[in-house]
Amino acid sequence: MILVAQPHLAPLLDVLAPHYDVMALWEESGQARLAEAEALVTAGEFRLDPAMLERMAALRLIACFTVGYDGVDLDWARARGVAVTHAGDANAADVADHALGLILAHRRQIVLGDRQVRSGEWSAGAKMLTRSMAGAGIGIVGMGSIGVALAERAGAMRMRVGWWGPRDKPELRWPRAQSLAALARDSDVMVVAARATEENRGMIDASVMDALGAQGLLVNVARGQLVDEDALIAALREGRLGGAALDVFESEPTPAARWADVPNIVLTPHTGGATYEAVGRMRDMLLANLAAHFAGEALVSPVI
Repeated sequence: MILVAQPHLAPLLDVLAPHYDVMALWEESGQARLAEAEALVTAGEFRLDPAMLERMAALRLIACFTVGYDGVDLDWARARGVAVTHAGDANAADVADHALGLILAHRRQIVLGDRQVRSGEWSAGAKMLTRSMAGAGIGIVGMGSIGVALAERAGAMRMRVGWWGPRDKPELRWPRAQSLAALARDSDVMVVAARATEENRGMIDASVMDALGAQGLLVNVARGQLVDEDALIAALREGRLGGAALDVFESEPTPAARWADVPNIVLTPHTGGATYEAVGRMRDMLLANLAAHFAGEALVSPVI
């Protein structure tokens, strides 16, 4: 039996029902059968209740529909022999596209230009000047599938690409900075594309923002908890950071009032990887992992 954890994954019930005994965790009938469930399908960014997991005596697989799995306690899973899967790099290209779109929207003032035209503020005697992409330095924090896809796109736009991560990757053709602060100092645009862990929570702090500077742009398409959001808002209001373009936030949905008077920002509602094509690939990956598990075969995209 399979349990689907979150209500927004409800469309998966119809996808899974022809193949499995599947229940919704948010319904009483699903709660009543916790102890029977061998697999739990979840959106990986949502923290799973430890007390609930302890009641799931038959659980052998946590299948994350999403690419991220930061809501899953991997140590708990290892200790109990529970496998964990995810959607691999199903949306890496789409997130990279979105990151590039955020950079263009902010650096070329596309959102501001749209507002000026709509409000009647566009005048024949004034021309808004923006900054070119060519020659600008982009620093990518985290060089996994998303980071590599973004670096390739940025290179095509003649940007200077650098990166930083906790481990060197000699196979990459782009230079790795000596530190996160050094990457910020050398970048016009810094993009956060790292996987979120407890260890790197708040890694983009006030000191990194100060190193990026009053002309620098911070872009986050990873997880909101990687950025000290209070420090970010303060840096933008005080002019110590040039701008921010965010697709992810500390808490989601983020309160609109939190950003109402914050200058030089472009915001999107965590839609970086949300394309029809990526969701289709996630669905297919989920089905493949479930089929492999119940057949006793090697998992297609295991985390552990």
